[in-house]
Amino acid sequence: MAGGGGGGGGKRKKARLEIIPLIDIIFFLLATFVMVSLSMTKNQGVQVALPTASTSTSLGDQAEMDKTVTLSVNDKGEVFFNKEKITIAQLPMKLQTYKVGAKDPKCVINSDAGASFKHVVAVLDEVRKAGIAKVGINTDKK
Repeated sequence: MAGGGGGGGGKRKKARLEIIPLIDIIFFLLATFVMVSLSMTKNQGVQVALPTASTSTSLGDQAEMDKTVTLSVNDKGEVFFNKEKITIAQLPMKLQTYKVGAKDPKCVINSDAGASFKHVVAVLDEVRKAGIAKVGINTDKK
């Protein structure tokens, strides 16, 4: 029996590749990677207990957040430029350096719910003096 094929008792079954389970696995892996990547958002500021607001909205995509400077004020009145602790006197120089290097400078202010309002206003005032018009205040959704 040269060449296989036709006759006798040695029928060989052809191997079949089932595509449906393969598609299920691919979709499961895709969904897993999407969920993991969404949970890995980059937080540039220090951890503070944000105040809540019913009009809270999303800050946009991650690429926009990477270009944004985060100013944080904790409940003790300490100021942080991204995650670096600075004094309010150092803030104008840092903001000017940031403004020169950025095409479209944006600031987000994170303030602890228990922080004194005068510290938050002082930070906001320095941002405005630096000439940065796009300023947001970070809050949690009610």
